[in-house]
Amino acid sequence: MKKILIVGGAGYIGSQVNKLLSESGFETVVFDNLSKGHRESVKWGILEVGDLAKVDDIEKVFNKYDFEAVLNFAAYIEVGESVKEPEKYYFNNVITTLNLLSVMKKHQVVKIIFSSTAATFGMPEYTPIDEKHPQNPINPYGRTKLMIENIFKDYDSAYGLKYVVFRYFNACGADANGEIGEWHEPESHLIPILLEAAAGKREFFQLNGVDYPTEDGSCVRDYVHVEDLAQAHLLGLKHLLSGGGSEFYNLGSGMGYSNKQILEAVKKVTVKDFGVKYGPRREGDPAILLASSEKIKKELGWDPKYKLIEGIVATAWKWYQKKK
Repeated sequence: MKKILIVGGAGYIGSQVNKLLSESGFETVVFDNLSKGHRESVKWGILEVGDLAKVDDIEKVFNKYDFEAVLNFAAYIEVGESVKEPEKYYFNNVITTLNLLSVMKKHQVVKIIFSSTAATFGMPEYTPIDEKHPQNPINPYGRTKLMIENIFKDYDSAYGLKYVVFRYFNACGADANGEIGEWHEPESHLIPILLEAAAGKREFFQLNGVDYPTEDGSCVRDYVHVEDLAQAHLLGLKHLLSGGGSEFYNLGSGMGYSNKQILEAVKKVTVKDFGVKYGPRREGDPAILLASSEKIKKELGWDPKYKLIEGIVATAWKWYQKKK
């Protein structure tokens, strides 16, 4: 049986997809350098430690296994860091993806699923954002992802590469069993930071921006549960394996929650109170970012099951309590 290669499968979303694919009958191989991911998160399939920056590492894995398709989650994802260190992002996100594509081409593996981002759209011209929205990224992170999207188009035309690109909005939560969850070091995502405040690991939570033109003054984002993201990847993989063509899909819940609403949800779920300080807006943060995911719902039958933010936070809190 041919295997599925999951690059970056020791990370937050990759490990959830690895779990779902394994439970769905696929044989998986995880390729990860463990610089951001965690060995403990690879509880399914086979782990091969290697680096996309080293073509020989990729070659070894492709020589060892016969792959039917590749899912690539490997990337640096911090917007602020990308502004300060663009070279790091262009090399890690773009050049190493070209390394992967080169080895795939050599071994005639022509199906790939790629993790892109809502950051490719830049400042929204309208919301909810659908796949036809103009792409004008405002930071190097978003530009690296858009570059790869365009590379895929050219590789499809020239070499017959078939791809499904998913543009994530705000991934969040943990699997319902509490086995794997969001684990960044240092932590930079809203819900885990709030959980650290609830657990007493932070003196206070700093809320940036309370003067946005929104109902409560804090910015509004689209939070999509990681299990729902994993389900989309399973559907995308089945689409490619059945001979489907290249596609781009936005992945969001379509539900908008403000930072203040997330804050209150965390206090409610954890039954913990903690200090909050208010800071200025972060540069480049739009007031509202909402996804339209109607395309993937219509074409692949995706049906996200997590709608209410309290349910999402509850899964994250369950995981956090286990991890600490």
